[in-house]
Amino acid sequence: MTESKTNDTAPRKGIFLLPNLLTTGGLFSGFYAIVASMNGHFEAAAVAIFVAMIFDGLDGRVARLTNTQSEFGAQYDSMSDMLSFGMAPALVAYNWGLAEYGKFGWLAAFVYVACAALRLARFNANLGVTDGRFFQGLASPAAAAIVAGMVWTGSTYEINGGNIGYLVGLLTIITGLLMVSNFRYNSFKDLNWRDRVSFLTILLVVLVFVVIAARPAEMLFGIFFIYACSGPITTIRSVRKLKLEHVVGDSDDADFDESEKTPTENAAAEPVKPEDNKS
Repeated sequence: MTESKTNDTAPRKGIFLLPNLLTTGGLFSGFYAIVASMNGHFEAAAVAIFVAMIFDGLDGRVARLTNTQSEFGAQYDSMSDMLSFGMAPALVAYNWGLAEYGKFGWLAAFVYVACAALRLARFNANLGVTDGRFFQGLASPAAAAIVAGMVWTGSTYEINGGNIGYLVGLLTIITGLLMVSNFRYNSFKDLNWRDRVSFLTILLVVLVFVVIAARPAEMLFGIFFIYACSGPITTIRSVRKLKLEHVVGDSDDADFDESEKTPTENAAAEPVKPEDNKS
């Protein structure tokens, strides 16, 4: 009898299906983007990266809602992010506009991949010690959205990426460097999604969806491009004097102006949790 009770209370071995199924969906989308770009289907490749972003946004939230968080899930999600938001955007950009540019082409793609790997490693190492209201550097899904949006927009207007290869390479490199920068990007985690809003707010949300649906390539590229530019602006506004530590390198000595925070903002500054996996 005692042995039976012990077996009933012992933790069950295995992997939670639902959140890891969503992570697998993101992994599949990233891999499909690579294959599609190799076959010249660049618009489908770009869309697949955005689909991977949707899966990446869902897996962590579903894990928290269903209480199925696990260390395996966090590590699996990180590996999926590396492929979907590191390898896939770089190879899609390379196949679209950089393949004809020799060393410059593949080195530009490699810089992006290396920065994505460093971004993910830094994010995982800083779990629990960073300000939850801000990302340190551009998040890898947002960086991937810029590259994918560029390719999608170019494909929509039937632009040959090889004709603007240097511009493609420059944007790919800059986007990669923003990931490993110390610029502060709003994570929007302090928004209260359960709060009541006015009817006008709902109407504006509907209009935003309509505008994005009408011109998805241009609108998504524009939105994430503006978000990428917001990091340097937010950082400059939040420091007394801009230093190298605010831009790149070790940020321990960066003197972000904490006096500008209100008591409510200080209370909202919670550490990033592994399940958030917005790396």
